[in-house]
Amino acid sequence: MKKSRLGVVIAAAAAGALLLAGCTTSGTTTKPRSGGTVTEAIVNDLTSLNYNTPQGNLDTNGQYAYLTSAAFQYPDNNFNVVANTDIGTYEKTSDSPLTVKYTLKSGAKWSDGQPITADDMVLAWAIASGHYDDATFDADGNVTKGTQYFAIAGSTAGINSTAFPTVGDNNTSITLVYSQPYVDWNLFSPIAQPAHIVAKKAGLSSAADLTKLLQGLPAGNPSSPVAPNATLEAAAKFINTGYDITSFPTDSDLLVSSGPWVLSAWTPGQSLEFSLNPYYDGNLKPQIDKLVMRVIPDAAAQVTALQNGEVDIVYPQASADTKKSLEAVTGATVLTGDQVSYDHLDLNFKSSVFSDPTVRQAFLLTIPRQQIVDAIVKPVNPDAKPLDSQIWLPNQSQYATSVAQNGSSAYDSVDIEKAKSLLAGKTPTVKILYNSKNPNRVDEFQAIQASAKQAGFNVVDGGDPKWSSLLAGGNYDASLFGWISPGVGTAQIPQLFTSQGGGNYNGFTAANDLATQTQTTLDPAKLTDLEMQIDKIAFEQGYGLPLFQAAGIYGVSSKVQGVKYMGNQTGPIWNFWEWSVQTSTSSK
Repeated sequence: MKKSRLGVVIAAAAAGALLLAGCTTSGTTTKPRSGGTVTEAIVNDLTSLNYNTPQGNLDTNGQYAYLTSAAFQYPDNNFNVVANTDIGTYEKTSDSPLTVKYTLKSGAKWSDGQPITADDMVLAWAIASGHYDDATFDADGNVTKGTQYFAIAGSTAGINSTAFPTVGDNNTSITLVYSQPYVDWNLFSPIAQPAHIVAKKAGLSSAADLTKLLQGLPAGNPSSPVAPNATLEAAAKFINTGYDITSFPTDSDLLVSSGPWVLSAWTPGQSLEFSLNPYYDGNLKPQIDKLVMRVIPDAAAQVTALQNGEVDIVYPQASADTKKSLEAVTGATVLTGDQVSYDHLDLNFKSSVFSDPTVRQAFLLTIPRQQIVDAIVKPVNPDAKPLDSQIWLPNQSQYATSVAQNGSSAYDSVDIEKAKSLLAGKTPTVKILYNSKNPNRVDEFQAIQASAKQAGFNVVDGGDPKWSSLLAGGNYDASLFGWISPGVGTAQIPQLFTSQGGGNYNGFTAANDLATQTQTTLDPAKLTDLEMQIDKIAFEQGYGLPLFQAAGIYGVSSKVQGVKYMGNQTGPIWNFWEWSVQTSTSSK
């Protein structure tokens, strides 16, 4: 399972996919038709209906959100930002101050038939902006006084410079005015949870009452915190944790959707089923009637399910064996390409063992990155190399320049003797958290454990199937997992490198101010300079080590047309509205 990065791995350009054509059945012709069911195999199960929280920010939860949540824009598979007029339009009306207006499409409705209004956009703004927070945090990110209402996986940087929105056009538009520039203004989409449902859970009568409450509350001021508002606390608690689920909800309010799909069934550990939202109308409306996601963690089992016709699309973890097996599936097409994703080892700065920078350096000198790449990635991508940046991927133009200055060369190869010298006889114990159900992460852990032992480290197995829920707790010294992003924007910088960033699980704060500045720096050259400084500081301070960029692979049955490779967190479903189910007729 991967964590979603809410922003990009910086640049909008990404590697194109290589299409490998599989065998097709001789003597048949196909034609598209409306309707039908498509079944996709997924590796990980659902855990939350709100992926925008620290504990919910996981890949499958993000895919659920993509299917069920309307947005004003989306990235295509070339990582261009495409406006989605199905929900409404947005435009920048002023550069100074930066002013953006969002206008809803006439007749837009939630899946329960209630109208989508400016009240919903005001709520989404309140969640994203942290406008009402007056909390003070300690070095570990814990609230020491004041109140933090909404816990988000990302950062409030950028949106937090806006005042309360101006509501207009008969409650169908909002206008945001920024007191500072915001580099990703065109990626903010003010649609989140339905305001009428949140209002109900907070004890209010209507969405309008929730807006009235928000409009009447002052902006939070950490230097002068006030008693928390009980109603807003109730609303925030519902959004923060009320969507976390372990079984199909009996409360239908949790399933109210603004997007093309609605979750209609879920058997934990087995499958998710999506049906059409009857109130969604527009260009992104699906051609198929039903989408089923079957939870099949094992790559070989996914390939077998595709061969047997049990699933139509598979998106397994890439390996040479998986690719070979998929190419042997009759009637299937294999799509491959790079992912906007990378595996990494992070050191926990809240851990006593890594409070000593010398121990951090010694441990990183034992990480056998080349061995890991050779074993895991090269069988799929023979040109793969260890990743040498915390900010960029190899296909991005800034990568080589940053690598030349960031100090990553210190870890080009394992140096056991230098690590021993730095430890000076110490034998530190290091507990590593990782997903014990992920074969790649198991291999990574075992390689690191064996190598570090040679220098005197006692590496303890902290592998756990529920690793993602343990990240925020910090009961480990290092962690192994992957980040995957949408491929557009820069929101991941403060998410990872600021003290209140929702993805800053390891408590790294040395680049806090620089990361915050990235959100208000519009000059591309200055933005790149900030990012390079962050990249260098991460290596200098022993943040951890990036391991490799992940490869991606799909297998697609001839039954389904329109699937295109996408390297970001949505995977195959990124263009579900272009999918169609084919019927075959034998030629004579």
